Amino acid sequence: MQWQCRHRTIDLTRPVVMGILNVTPDSFSDGGRYAGVEAAVERAAQMAAEGVTIIDVGGESTRPGAEGVDAAIERERVVPVIERIARSLDVAISIDTSKVEVMSAAVAAGACIVNDVGALRAPGARAFAAGARVGVCLMHMQGEPRSMQINPEYHDVVSEVSAFLAAERAACVSAGIAREAVALDPGLGFGKRHEHNMALLKNLGHLVALGSPLLVGVSRKSFIGRVLGRAPQERLYGGLGLAALAVSLGARVVRTHDVSATRDAIRMVSEVTEGRVH
Repeated sequence: MQWQCRHRTIDLTRPVVMGILNVTPDSFSDGGRYAGVEAAVERAAQMAAEGVTIIDVGGESTRPGAEGVDAAIERERVVPVIERIARSLDVAISIDTSKVEVMSAAVAAGACIVNDVGALRAPGARAFAAGARVGVCLMHMQGEPRSMQINPEYHDVVSEVSAFLAAERAACVSAGIAREAVALDPGLGFGKRHEHNMALLKNLGHLVALGSPLLVGVSRKSFIGRVLGRAPQERLYGGLGLAALAVSLGARVVRTHDVSATRDAIRMVSEVTEGRVH
């Protein structure tokens, strides 16, 4: 399996790591830590040394209850960082945004993937992605970050998320985006109760069966804290367990704050499930 992302083709024969680089002051886990350009670029270089395949740069927090920011502020946060990473590191760069203006500026700076929690439903987003020939990741979210965790309800969360992702992919392909450029994300923790997240994780195979690369983000999520009673910075081992489960069920991209440990965990799972047996 491959993911076509503008000038890059990402080989997903084995699962890969997408490293999270939040250049925001209010991320739930590392808010403000990499808000400066130098600190962000230094962190990107560290992730590259740890074996990251994709670096996902975000300039607006999407944690539950987060307030939105203006597109101009978001651009000011992400563009200098993306430009520096693109010049200095041989990694794929993803922009984590739902705003077309930010997508355009980020791609011009060197990003080749648009990772959108809004699944490219903003006016002009699909047309931009098609014209720029970027890779896209379509995520399911019920509601919006500010209110998504107030009272999410589903009749059958697995079927509903699956149907949503299939429909949004079809809309993207109709808009001119290559099917090979599309990855899918069930949006764990985005407008979902604990039982919804557990059901999606247990049934990832249903989403893998859609036929596009599946991206899963479990790193430091609140549902890990609920089970283990751990603060965000203490959820590494719980996240590694879920990352290993996800790739064993067919996920191809794991989005994480903890690149080195996650890469080792999914590499070992991949060796068992996909390596040649002697």
